[in-house]
Amino acid sequence: MLAALPCRAADFTTEQWSAIGQIYAKTLAHPFLKGLSDGTLPRECFQFYLIQDSLYLRAFAQALNLLAAKAPREDWSLTLAQHSIDTLKEERRMHQVVLASYGVTPAMAAAAEMAPTNAAYTNHLLAAVQRLTFSEGLSAMLPCYWIYWEVGKQLVRQGSRNKDYQRWIDNYAGEEYATTVRQVLAMMNESASQASPDQRREALRLFVRSARYEYLFWDMAWRREQWQP
Repeated sequence: MLAALPCRAADFTTEQWSAIGQIYAKTLAHPFLKGLSDGTLPRECFQFYLIQDSLYLRAFAQALNLLAAKAPREDWSLTLAQHSIDTLKEERRMHQVVLASYGVTPAMAAAAEMAPTNAAYTNHLLAAVQRLTFSEGLSAMLPCYWIYWEVGKQLVRQGSRNKDYQRWIDNYAGEEYATTVRQVLAMMNESASQASPDQRREALRLFVRSARYEYLFWDMAWRREQWQP
């Protein structure tokens, strides 16, 4: 049997994005995002999203730390560790500034627990970075970076009729986050080029699973999902 050729530098992220085309299209068409743009999103849904996002960020920072410890290169480890710190800073800002600015009281935030979809998504990420290879773990984490960036660019282009939602959308406009995403995309391509065919297949599966969770996260907020019974 011939040995598999290593994937070229830009091949893997191209393959990843191609694999989630339908998921991304459905994400953009979701009523939560449509409501952000046309200003009709119920305030309670947006508050629910913000609270759940603050809980998600804490777990995402933990996953980044675990992934940083597994990185095969020191510069990657330092980059991911810094991303973890930046994520924790954002989580703190959410609690100190953002939640209150959208009418979320400290009591509301303190009483909140992770919704089922949020818990499933973060458990999926933590399991991937703990148990699998660096490349596979990074692939599981990538949709949060990448889809958030792409959705953000779309929201910035469309704007919102609601000035409060527009204020939130304006946070997407900075170049700093774009630089962060490009760093991770380059890291993904290079690490995938060193992975085995089986590892790349698993990495792609994890990427698609996380992309589905990204869609479900918006849907969770739209429905204000609760544990049942």
